[in-house]
Amino acid sequence: MEAAMGLMRRMPPRHSETALSALLSLLPQHSSDLLSQVDLPLQVLCDVDNGKEFILCEYNRDADSYRSPWSNKYHPPLEDAPYPSSELRKLEIEANDIFAIYRDQYYEGGISSVYMWEDDNEGFVACFLIKKDGSKTAHGRRGCLEEGAWDAIHVIEVGPEEEGTTRYCLTSTVMLSLTTDDESSGTFSLSGSLRRQMNMNLAVADGHLCNMGKMIEEMEGKLRNSLDQNIYVLQVYFGKTREMVCTLRPPAEVAQLRLPDS
Repeated sequence: MEAAMGLMRRMPPRHSETALSALLSLLPQHSSDLLSQVDLPLQVLCDVDNGKEFILCEYNRDADSYRSPWSNKYHPPLEDAPYPSSELRKLEIEANDIFAIYRDQYYEGGISSVYMWEDDNEGFVACFLIKKDGSKTAHGRRGCLEEGAWDAIHVIEVGPEEEGTTRYCLTSTVMLSLTTDDESSGTFSLSGSLRRQMNMNLAVADGHLCNMGKMIEEMEGKLRNSLDQNIYVLQVYFGKTREMVCTLRPPAEVAQLRLPDS
C-alpha cells in the first residue's frame, strides 16, 4: 500500500485515473484506502436547473450520481440519496457564494464548488474545490499554452466546539499540468501534484467560514510558492544540462569536418 501511494504521488495527474484502475486490480483488498487517499483530476458537469457548472468529486458522489451545490439535487436523479442537514446546507450555500468571489479574485475565472456533510465526531467536513482550465480552447487561455489545468482540493475537518474554540484540520492537494506546442516556445510538458496539511485551533466567534477561508488562503499561498520553486529548479536543471551538452558535444556542422589523413 505504501509503495502504491508513492507511485501515485509521482504519476502525472492526467494518467492518475489509469494508474489507479491498474492498482485497484492489483490490490483489491486496499480498494477503499486507495479511493479515499488518491485524488483524481476534477471533472465538471452542468446543473440544468439553474445553468451553473459544478465540480464532480468523491465528496459529492453517491453511486453514479453527483449532487450539485447550487440546486442540492443529484444528477442523474437518485432515490434515498444523502443530503446535509438544513443548518449545514445553509452554511454550504453561503460558502459557495463567498468562495466564488475568492476564485474570481485569485484565479480570474474558473469553476468552484463547496460541499459539506456531517461526520461521526459531532462536527462536520467541508470540501472546497477549484478548477481552472488554461488551455487555448478555454476562457482561461494564457499565451501559447496548448493545454493547462489547475485543480485545487481543500478538505477541512471541523471538530466540535470546546470552550469557544474549534480544531480545524486542512488537507490540501493541488494538481498542475502545463503543455505548450508553439514555434516560439517549442514543445514542453510539465505536470505534478502537491499535498500538504495544516492544523489550527481557532475561535468560533469569528465564524467557521472566516476561519476556513483564512486557512485555505494561507495554504494556497504556500503551495504556489512551493510550485514556483520546483519550476525554477527544473528550469535551472534543464538549462544547465543543455549548456553542458552543447559544450561537450560539438554542433553538427563541426562534427562533419574531418582532419586530413597523415
